[in-house]
Amino acid sequence: MKIAFVGKGGSGKTTLSSLFVRHLAAMGAPVIAVDADINQHLGLALGLDDDQAAELPAMGARLPLIKDYLRGSNPRIASADTMIKTTPPGEGSRLLRVRENNPVYDACARPVELDGGAVRLMVTGPFTEADLGVSCYHSKTGAVELCLNHLVDGRDEYVVVDMTAGSDSFASGMFTRFDMTFLVAEPTRKGVSVYRQYMEYARDFGITLKVVGNKVQGQDDLDFLRAQVGDGLLVTVGHSDWVRAMEKGRPPRFDLLEEPNAAALRTLRSAADAAYAGRDWERYTRQMVHFHLKNAQSWGNAKTGADLAAQVDPAFVLRESVAATA
Repeated sequence: MKIAFVGKGGSGKTTLSSLFVRHLAAMGAPVIAVDADINQHLGLALGLDDDQAAELPAMGARLPLIKDYLRGSNPRIASADTMIKTTPPGEGSRLLRVRENNPVYDACARPVELDGGAVRLMVTGPFTEADLGVSCYHSKTGAVELCLNHLVDGRDEYVVVDMTAGSDSFASGMFTRFDMTFLVAEPTRKGVSVYRQYMEYARDFGITLKVVGNKVQGQDDLDFLRAQVGDGLLVTVGHSDWVRAMEKGRPPRFDLLEEPNAAALRTLRSAADAAYAGRDWERYTRQMVHFHLKNAQSWGNAKTGADLAAQVDPAFVLRESVAATA
């Protein structure tokens, strides 16, 4: 399953996504964790120190390699230079799988050892001084979107993405790339405002969205969230001494996480697993093409000097049975 964690800045989405990644790893599941937030903190939340986090390879800096590998022998893509973040796969494209080794993972992913297992961590890379005034962060998250477009994941395989804060995720089609989106919301008006934005934007795209109430301290907080988001509220998470120790760089063993919070993580996994039954590869591919054509017309054709609509393979449907091209 592909799973996104979203929410306003400071809601705790990075903390909760890191806890969920730890939970999956402890269960022995294969996991790719992706930090797609402009503030790169997922590595730290998974236990890396500052130097280790700074040494993680940035996907945005390796975009030419990613494009060249994914293009494969697809005859509809003249060169890697004509690929943009929304370019869909077709006959001849190379696809990514969660459990394999490939040049993209070699260049962009690093193993992170967790008590109970290990995960692959990929990061978009921070917004640098060289980007100021000449670039936007979505040019970096484009590497993530391109990889998700070419990723074939199966049952009991997990790709967990810590997304950009607020409604910035809707600046591209990446919000349609997930089987489940968990929106982390504090019990405040600002906390639930992002939920309303997401529901408004996502209603026409079949997005499965569930709210995770964070920093919930009592019945009044719970009642507030239920009144604001109704059946959208999946579970709540309260205070955690384990998280406080983790944030100080001294995480205890993960099996010492408080039982109510461990139970909340099990609920998240059950909800994500249930979403697998509703997976529709044809719709997934159709939405991919939809956003590619929009981006091609808006800016892609002019930037590349090519007719990017011609990259669409009308007979191709991304699905688990599709074989990758060597």
